[in-house]
Amino acid sequence: MQLLHSPSHPHPSFQTHKPQFRKGLLSPEKFFQLSTGNSSVQSLRHVRPIWAAIKADSVEVSTREPTSDVLKALSQIIDPDFGTDIVSCGFVKDLHVNEASGEVSFRLELTTPACPVKDMFEQRANEVVTALPWVKGVNVTMSAQPARPVFAGLLPPGLQTISNIVAVSSCKGGVGKSTVAVNLAYTLAGMGARVGIFDADVYGPSLPTMVSPESRLLEMNPVKKTIIPTEYLGVKLVSFGFAGQGRAIMRGPMVSGVINQLLTTTEWGELDYLVIDMPPGTGDIQLTLCQVVPLTAAVIVTTPQKLAFIDVAKGVRMFSKLKVPCVAVVENMCHFDADGKRYYPFGRGSGSQVIEQFGIPHLFDLPIRPTLSASGDSGTPEVVADPQGEVAKTFQDLGVCVVQQCAKIRQQVSTAVTYDKSIKAIKVKVPDSDEEFLLHPATVRRNDRSAQSVDEWSGEQKLQYTDVPEDIEPEEIRPMGNYAVSITWPDGFSQIAPYDQLQTMERLIDVPQPTAA
Repeated sequence: MQLLHSPSHPHPSFQTHKPQFRKGLLSPEKFFQLSTGNSSVQSLRHVRPIWAAIKADSVEVSTREPTSDVLKALSQIIDPDFGTDIVSCGFVKDLHVNEASGEVSFRLELTTPACPVKDMFEQRANEVVTALPWVKGVNVTMSAQPARPVFAGLLPPGLQTISNIVAVSSCKGGVGKSTVAVNLAYTLAGMGARVGIFDADVYGPSLPTMVSPESRLLEMNPVKKTIIPTEYLGVKLVSFGFAGQGRAIMRGPMVSGVINQLLTTTEWGELDYLVIDMPPGTGDIQLTLCQVVPLTAAVIVTTPQKLAFIDVAKGVRMFSKLKVPCVAVVENMCHFDADGKRYYPFGRGSGSQVIEQFGIPHLFDLPIRPTLSASGDSGTPEVVADPQGEVAKTFQDLGVCVVQQCAKIRQQVSTAVTYDKSIKAIKVKVPDSDEEFLLHPATVRRNDRSAQSVDEWSGEQKLQYTDVPEDIEPEEIRPMGNYAVSITWPDGFSQIAPYDQLQTMERLIDVPQPTAA
């Protein structure tokens, strides 16, 4: 093992050669061809990935050889997001094989019940296993994991059973942000997900107008001192407008406290997606929300005008600073059709400009439709009123995009920093980076910049090199949002290690040989 000394860091550490990685993932079209043998792909909506996370030790075997046949057959099915077969990903659970009767049963567990290709995967799994000559019957069941965030232990109790929190933001009023938030939420619910909506605009709550719950007042649990959300068509709803106060007249710090209380003390229960309708702007309220809540991703709403782009750009930069990935841009009111022609009354290009300037991967156009506006005023979301219409199809595509991107982000965050005990090294692969590298645990511990290790006033190093044993090993590594990990060490110290800091540390030069078990 080779030591590397850096002039900017007094402690010896290690450097590794940059390893080689796969260049990319299979496209959905390629996945469709591999899975079905069909060379034509008509629409991306018909080719959607499945996401699951299943422990390998949950696979039960009856007889080794026939079980291997089944797993080999299932390994023909490739997950297009991760570019790996579903067996290697650990998607298969509760595998039972009866060679004598030729009966096979297993379960595919999804991370979200909103998986758009669960039917396709069920069909393909049946086909590839049935094709085995000794198999006479196949029983495939589909399930979803309990809702839980990647970093549940660090959250308020009310948020500990929510898998994904998605912000819908524009940073400018009047662009249709609330319309997008509500229709996205009901689209996800229509895909089978457990969904909630939080209206974070205390000054001008829109949710009470856009939905029509039977109970229009939030209730308090007198024992737990928690808020019970109201519901409409199976979606849980919380808004200051349901608190019996109408619109708030109060100063900023009070508003931040109200939003924090409404969001974190609500009995949301198990949710796959909580959609937050963000208030306009990039001030204290928005920052409080982004810092209190571990946002999985953000959807940006804009209109074609240049003025809308200027405000939206501020919001994108805010999310970028807070390490919240923006996964899609919705350009609202972009065109209408009349007399066989398409007209663009507000110009063109704002959405495309956001995509090009900030590298956000997906753009969705919403037309000017009187029914879309009317449904918002009537209390019935457009995707519920007309589930087969053009607007509903656009929101269906947006819903698929959100499901897919949230799954990718969760996977990247959960595996970004891990400890490999066999080589006694910390593996780091920062989200949205193709680079993977190794760090010596002692190096990471010695580079802690908290007040316990460095004097806050003088900057003097309190933690000395010899204070950290060379053979120290982390006890636990947990994600903290999309920007850092929390590392627990044997002495009980919990170190916060931002990805940016890990990328600047000296790395292992030569990969150590795995130690004997």
